Amino acid sequence: MAEIEGSPGRLYLCGTIHILRRTDYPLAPAYDLAYQKSQRLLFELPPGASEAPEFASKLMELGRYPAGQTLEPAVGPETWAKLTAWAKSRGKSTSTFQPMRPWLVSLLITSDEFQRLGASNSIGADQHYEERAKSDRKPGHGLETVDFQLNLFSQLSPEQQTLMLEQTLEEVRTMAAEYESMVAAWKEGDLDSLHSLIHREAEKHPELLEIFIHQRNRAWLPPLLEALKNGERVMVLVGAGHLSGPQGLLSLLREAGCRISHANDIP
Repeated sequence: MAEIEGSPGRLYLCGTIHILRRTDYPLAPAYDLAYQKSQRLLFELPPGASEAPEFASKLMELGRYPAGQTLEPAVGPETWAKLTAWAKSRGKSTSTFQPMRPWLVSLLITSDEFQRLGASNSIGADQHYEERAKSDRKPGHGLETVDFQLNLFSQLSPEQQTLMLEQTLEEVRTMAAEYESMVAAWKEGDLDSLHSLIHREAEKHPELLEIFIHQRNRAWLPPLLEALKNGERVMVLVGAGHLSGPQGLLSLLREAGCRISHANDIP
């Protein structure tokens, strides 16, 4: 956790892992301390947004091709062969994916792999504090809307979508081992190791990294600075991959003149 001081307010910037296992609890004590000190919480999405039925329906609506288009010719023979191999190893039929755009297939593969590890976003750190804030009637807000987040995927070019699918198919080969390492680094507050683990594959595709991490970090900076200017005490929960690196939130806040303390204790 990083404590951000920007007179007269204070942010408690908590890097999270969106998908956890029950065995990954309890969370580090600093997270609860940040929660207790905060007047409100900021998440990537408004509380409850990703659990609403409209989220799933819009996801499927945006992620499907119009009639007459299919996945196989869109991604080409090499990527299709990799997807076929993955599907066979998991006892799935590739026909399930034919009506879907590559980005949606990528999300479904990732979800399936995490389920096999016993991990779920319903157990993630963000969800944990969403539920706690709801119970305590502590206000919570989103840095983004559902429409904005889903449009990140739907606005990708066909080439970018194929890149995303290829990246996912590469990541699943080592996901189990790297997930263990990622959770361990997160719990230890080892930002350097965490950055390496999260961005290792992503850095091979800088255009996707720009869209899904860097652009969003820059968009989040003004509301974070506004909260500081207004003298608020806010617990900010965003994916740990958004914190580190030269274009991470910690660097952006430091460049904006904020004082950062305990940045390496807990991500």
